[in-house]
Amino acid sequence: MYSQVKHIFFDFDNTLWDFEANSKKVLNDLIVEFELEKKCQCKADSFIKTYILVNDDLWALYRKQAITKDELRSSRFTNTMLYFGYDDLTLGLKLEDEYIARAPHQKELVPHTIEVLEYLHKNYDLHIITNGFKEIQHIKLSTCNIGHYFKNIIISEEVGFNKPDERIFEHSFTLANTTKEQSLMIGDDWDADILGPHKIGLKAIYFNRKNKGVSNNLVPEIKSLDELMEML
Repeated sequence: MYSQVKHIFFDFDNTLWDFEANSKKVLNDLIVEFELEKKCQCKADSFIKTYILVNDDLWALYRKQAITKDELRSSRFTNTMLYFGYDDLTLGLKLEDEYIARAPHQKELVPHTIEVLEYLHKNYDLHIITNGFKEIQHIKLSTCNIGHYFKNIIISEEVGFNKPDERIFEHSFTLANTTKEQSLMIGDDWDADILGPHKIGLKAIYFNRKNKGVSNNLVPEIKSLDELMEML
């Protein structure tokens, strides 16, 4: 199935860099420092779950270019607090600044990331395609020390198109001097990393790490990154 593949394009957040674990660590610190349990009258776990839902919804809008980067950043903490009936825009913006300053410096990777990259880079050219913000993603890659495995780091904000827009994939093929027939996309986001590539005939593998109930008859699926070493 993958005999033609010479280039592998990875998503970054929650595929290699453990966004969920790193984010929760920073969020827990902020909740304690800014007494958010008291202010919002909720437990830390409840605040974090709500923040994740709010953040996911805002990112979905951002991918569709329905909101701007600034709107996303100014809304996620403020909207989370509003859910619990606490209205404080100044605090919401302060929390956002603190989060952005701290989160990219967290180092937790998804299990098996290093061993899989070490295995794959010997036989394939590896690249990253991410919808994250440019200043944040470069810090993350430097901090977790995996940037050297990749030939190209394609960041949507720098390219001007977000996954699943086919133009970011076409740009990536050009940058890597390859074709979709010689390429493979691996990621955890069904819409951005799987449906996008599927629409243009790009092979993909769905990293269903959280066992999401997606009706998948389109592409192979893995639950752990080390499964890739048996497939590629």
